[in-house]
Amino acid sequence: MITYRLADATRDLPSLVALYDGAARWMQDNGIVQWTPGEKDAEHFRRRITEREKGEVWLAETTGRTVGGFELWWEDLPAWGEQPPVAGYVHRLMVDRASAPPGTGRALLDQAEQRIAQAGRERCRLDCVSTNPRLRTYYENAGYTVVGEHPSKVAPDGRRYGVTLLEKRLDSVGR
Repeated sequence: MITYRLADATRDLPSLVALYDGAARWMQDNGIVQWTPGEKDAEHFRRRITEREKGEVWLAETTGRTVGGFELWWEDLPAWGEQPPVAGYVHRLMVDRASAPPGTGRALLDQAEQRIAQAGRERCRLDCVSTNPRLRTYYENAGYTVVGEHPSKVAPDGRRYGVTLLEKRLDSVGR
C-alpha cells in the first residue's frame, strides 16, 4: 500500500534529490533527453517545499521506504502563461524504479489529481519535452489530452526547448 505525505524541508531533501537523480539516470540510460543528474539540488526542493503559496511537494512511501514524489504548482507561467486559477500543475513526477511497486507513477498522478480537486480546481495540467513521445503516450493513456505546444520554453539556465502541454479535466476525481 502506498501512503502519501507532504515533504518536509528538514528531513526529506536527500530523498528528493536521490529520486530526481535516479529518474534522470534512468532517462539517460534509455536515450531520453530530458533531465540531468545533479540538475535539481537540495536547495531547489527546499524552495519548493517552503514556498507553500506557490505549491506543494509530495512523497509516496511504502513499507517505510520512499518510492516516489512530485511537485504540485498552483501556476506555471513558463509553460502555460497567465491562466485563471482553475488548475494545478504537476512537475517532476519521480519514481524509484528499484523499489516502487508496479503502477506507482499512475498512483502518483491520481494523488496529484485528488489534491488538485480538493483545492477546488477542475484541471490537472502538465508538460513534457516534445522529444519524449513515450512520456506523452503515457500521459494520454492516463486520460490527458494534448492542448498545445510551447516550442521554446526557457529553462532556468537560459536554454530553450519545446514542450507538449497536456490537460485532464477532473470532473469525476475526488470532488
